Amino acid sequence: MASELPNRFLTPEDLVEMFELPSVETVYQWRRKRTGPRGFRVGRHLRFHPTDVRAWVDSQIGEAA
Repeated sequence: MASELPNRFLTPEDLVEMFELPSVETVYQWRRKRTGPRGFRVGRHLRFHPTDVRAWVDSQIGEAA
């Protein structure tokens, strides 16, 4: 993952591309299980703040160490 995230809210598709996930369903499974980055809804659309995604990545790296 690049050190600089886009300066906009991220979509599930963005996470699929960034983390090379098998499908968008993986992102929705993370949300249901509360294991992925914090997200929020805009109407029926799921979005992620880049800061929350970075914090989640950092926490994953910390747990792996």
